[in-house]
Amino acid sequence: MRVLIRYTVKPEHIRRSTELLRAVYADLERTRPTGLRYETFQVEGTGQFLALMESDGGPGDAAHHRLASFQRYRAELDDICAEPPTVAHLETVGDYRSADPTPS
Repeated sequence: MRVLIRYTVKPEHIRRSTELLRAVYADLERTRPTGLRYETFQVEGTGQFLALMESDGGPGDAAHHRLASFQRYRAELDDICAEPPTVAHLETVGDYRSADPTPS
């Protein structure tokens, strides 16, 4: 399952959002859950964020959902966002080396 989450954080909460996300990624590095690929991107110079999550499980089974740091982030997200996040389940149309982090 692949999911794309798009959201915009209010300008005054961008720093808090990135602090909370860094805590999530630190926990992911520490716990190293299998079957999960999770990336978050910030559009340069804006409060727009994109998260791409790929999991072996179903929508509610992703390992990062069980992390206390992610639960803290999710609990604050509604208050720090300018509008509710949008979630899209993705189907692969094409794929060129997406699993290869070091293209030659």
